[in-house]
Amino acid sequence: MPTVPYSRWPRSVYGSGDEPDPRFSLANERTFLAWIRTSLALLAVAAAVDALPLRIDDHAQAALAAVLALTGLASAYHAWRGWVRTEQAMRTERPLPGNAAGIVVVIGVAVAGVVLLVATLLRA
Repeated sequence: MPTVPYSRWPRSVYGSGDEPDPRFSLANERTFLAWIRTSLALLAVAAAVDALPLRIDDHAQAALAAVLALTGLASAYHAWRGWVRTEQAMRTERPLPGNAAGIVVVIGVAVAGVVLLVATLLRA
């Protein structure tokens, strides 16, 4: 299929290569949206942790909210970056990129869990 001549955003993605099978582009978009949902959930939990009166030290509560918020922001960044890299690879018939960003979410949630556990144990 030829490259689409009309303007689509972002041009860095749509300006090169050929149109892939729409099923693959839509699957890539669903993956993007799943990462965005994860990001929004982490940001919502960060806001809740910051707003609610938890029975932990104020500094630990702020650290917990910060870790969750940063993990949510990293997830949002990865959603965009992953979508772009995958779409470009499909358009130029290169191998699909790997996805190592899931470890960022795992580490962020694990750190948040450790902070919460330690803060709770110190409060008891």
